[in-house]
Amino acid sequence: MKDIDQLDRKILRTLQADGRLTNIELAETISLSATATAERVKRLVREGYVEGFSARLSAQKLGRGLLVFVEVKLDRTTPDVFEAFATAVKRSDDVMECHMVAGGFDYLVKARVGGMEAYRAFLSDVILPLPGVRETHTYAVMEEVKNLSHLPV
Repeated sequence: MKDIDQLDRKILRTLQADGRLTNIELAETISLSATATAERVKRLVREGYVEGFSARLSAQKLGRGLLVFVEVKLDRTTPDVFEAFATAVKRSDDVMECHMVAGGFDYLVKARVGGMEAYRAFLSDVILPLPGVRETHTYAVMEEVKNLSHLPV
Protein backbone atom coordinates (compact mmCIF):
# COMPACT_ATOMS: atom_id res chain seq x y z
CA MET A 1 0.00 0.00 0.00
CA LYS A 2 1.16 3.47 -0.71
CA ASP A 3 1.55 6.03 2.04
CA ILE A 4 -1.37 8.31 2.69
CA ASP A 5 -1.00 12.08 2.80
CA GLN A 6 -2.59 14.69 5.07
CA LEU A 7 -5.60 15.08 2.77
CA ASP A 8 -6.25 11.32 2.89
CA ARG A 9 -5.98 11.50 6.69
CA LYS A 10 -8.48 14.37 6.75
CA ILE A 11 -10.87 12.29 4.62
CA LEU A 12 -10.50 9.33 7.01
CA ARG A 13 -11.07 11.51 10.10
CA THR A 14 -14.13 13.10 8.52
CA LEU A 15 -15.64 9.78 7.44
CA GLN A 16 -15.04 8.31 10.90
CA ALA A 17 -16.97 11.19 12.43
CA ASP A 18 -19.82 10.95 9.91
CA GLY A 19 -19.88 8.13 7.38
CA ARG A 20 -23.21 9.37 5.98
CA LEU A 21 -21.74 12.45 4.34
CA THR A 22 -22.41 12.67 0.63
CA ASN A 23 -19.37 12.97 -1.61
CA ILE A 24 -20.21 16.63 -2.22
CA GLU A 25 -20.45 17.35 1.54
CA LEU A 26 -17.17 15.54 2.10
CA ALA A 27 -15.52 17.48 -0.71
CA GLU A 28 -16.70 20.79 0.77
CA THR A 29 -15.47 19.77 4.22
CA ILE A 30 -11.96 18.96 3.01
CA SER A 31 -11.83 21.75 0.36
CA LEU A 32 -11.32 19.53 -2.66
CA SER A 33 -13.32 18.96 -5.83
CA ALA A 34 -16.03 16.30 -5.74
CA THR A 35 -14.31 14.27 -8.47
CA ALA A 36 -10.92 14.29 -6.73
CA THR A 37 -12.59 13.46 -3.39
CA ALA A 38 -14.49 10.52 -4.90
CA GLU A 39 -11.28 9.13 -6.42
CA ARG A 40 -9.43 9.42 -3.11
CA VAL A 41 -12.26 7.70 -1.21
CA LYS A 42 -12.37 4.88 -3.79
CA ARG A 43 -8.61 4.41 -3.45
CA LEU A 44 -8.76 4.43 0.36
CA VAL A 45 -11.48 1.75 0.23
CA ARG A 46 -9.66 -0.29 -2.43
CA GLU A 47 -6.39 -0.19 -0.47
CA GLY A 48 -8.13 -1.29 2.74
CA TYR A 49 -7.91 1.91 4.79
CA VAL A 50 -11.73 1.94 4.91
CA GLU A 51 -13.16 -1.47 5.76
CA GLY A 52 -16.82 -0.51 5.51
CA PHE A 53 -19.56 1.86 6.59
CA SER A 54 -22.14 1.23 9.31
CA ALA A 55 -24.48 2.85 11.82
CA ARG A 56 -23.94 2.74 15.60
CA LEU A 57 -27.04 1.29 17.21
CA SER A 58 -28.36 1.69 20.76
CA ALA A 59 -27.74 -1.50 22.72
CA GLN A 60 -30.18 -0.28 25.39
CA LYS A 61 -33.05 0.29 22.95
CA LEU A 62 -32.40 -3.08 21.30
CA GLY A 63 -32.58 -4.99 24.58
CA ARG A 64 -28.86 -5.66 24.91
CA GLY A 65 -28.02 -3.32 27.75
CA LEU A 66 -25.65 -5.57 29.71
CA LEU A 67 -22.07 -5.55 28.48
CA VAL A 68 -19.82 -8.35 29.77
CA PHE A 69 -16.22 -9.33 29.26
CA VAL A 70 -15.37 -12.98 29.76
CA GLU A 71 -11.86 -14.33 30.24
CA VAL A 72 -11.67 -17.87 28.88
CA LYS A 73 -8.99 -20.42 29.74
CA LEU A 74 -8.77 -23.51 27.58
CA ASP A 75 -7.86 -26.98 28.78
CA ARG A 76 -5.45 -27.46 25.87
CA THR A 77 -3.76 -24.86 23.68
CA THR A 78 -3.40 -26.81 20.46
CA PRO A 79 -4.20 -25.65 16.93
CA ASP A 80 -7.26 -27.90 16.67
CA VAL A 81 -8.74 -26.54 19.93
CA PHE A 82 -8.04 -22.93 18.87
CA GLU A 83 -9.72 -23.55 15.52
CA ALA A 84 -12.74 -25.30 17.03
CA PHE A 85 -13.15 -22.54 19.64
CA ALA A 86 -12.92 -19.76 17.03
CA THR A 87 -15.41 -21.49 14.73
CA ALA A 88 -17.91 -22.01 17.56
CA VAL A 89 -17.65 -18.48 19.00
CA LYS A 90 -18.29 -16.92 15.57
CA ARG A 91 -21.74 -18.53 15.55
CA SER A 92 -22.99 -16.62 18.62
CA ASP A 93 -24.95 -13.42 17.96
CA ASP A 94 -24.28 -12.33 21.57
CA VAL A 95 -20.50 -12.18 21.03
CA MET A 96 -19.44 -8.75 19.79
CA GLU A 97 -15.70 -9.40 19.86
CA CYS A 98 -13.41 -12.27 20.68
CA HIS A 99 -9.63 -11.96 20.94
CA MET A 100 -6.93 -14.54 21.50
CA VAL A 101 -4.61 -12.91 24.05
CA ALA A 102 -1.22 -13.49 25.63
CA GLY A 103 -1.14 -13.70 29.41
CA GLY A 104 -3.01 -15.53 32.13
CA PHE A 105 -5.90 -16.70 29.94
CA ASP A 106 -6.46 -17.58 26.28
CA TYR A 107 -9.42 -15.55 24.98
CA LEU A 108 -11.19 -12.34 25.91
CA VAL A 109 -14.83 -12.33 24.84
CA LYS A 110 -16.95 -9.17 24.70
CA ALA A 111 -20.69 -9.81 24.65
CA ARG A 112 -23.93 -7.84 24.88
CA VAL A 113 -26.97 -9.46 26.44
CA GLY A 114 -30.34 -8.37 27.76
CA GLY A 115 -29.54 -8.60 31.47
CA MET A 116 -28.20 -10.90 34.16
CA GLU A 117 -30.69 -13.68 33.38
CA ALA A 118 -29.75 -13.54 29.70
CA TYR A 119 -26.07 -13.55 30.72
CA ARG A 120 -26.55 -16.73 32.78
CA ALA A 121 -28.13 -18.41 29.74
CA PHE A 122 -25.32 -17.10 27.52
CA LEU A 123 -22.68 -18.49 29.89
CA SER A 124 -24.30 -21.92 30.24
CA ASP A 125 -25.55 -22.30 26.65
CA VAL A 126 -22.81 -20.55 24.66
CA ILE A 127 -19.52 -20.08 26.52
CA LEU A 128 -19.18 -23.19 28.70
CA PRO A 129 -20.03 -25.64 25.87
CA LEU A 130 -17.39 -24.10 23.57
CA PRO A 131 -14.62 -26.54 22.63
CA GLY A 132 -11.82 -26.76 25.19
CA VAL A 133 -13.21 -24.33 27.79
CA ARG A 134 -11.73 -25.10 31.21
CA GLU A 135 -12.41 -21.93 33.19
CA THR A 136 -14.06 -18.52 32.81
CA HIS A 137 -14.03 -15.22 34.70
CA THR A 138 -16.71 -12.67 33.91
CA TYR A 139 -16.68 -8.91 34.35
CA ALA A 140 -20.05 -7.18 34.08
CA VAL A 141 -19.73 -3.54 33.02
CA MET A 142 -21.33 -1.15 35.50
CA GLU A 143 -20.58 2.01 33.52
CA GLU A 144 -19.12 2.58 30.06
CA VAL A 145 -16.62 5.35 30.68
CA LYS A 146 -15.32 5.51 27.11
CA ASN A 147 -16.57 3.59 24.10
CA LEU A 148 -15.08 4.75 20.81
CA SER A 149 -14.55 2.95 17.58
CA HIS A 150 -12.54 5.79 16.02
CA LEU A 151 -8.85 5.34 15.33
CA PRO A 152 -6.41 8.22 15.63
CA VAL A 153 -5.55 9.26 12.07
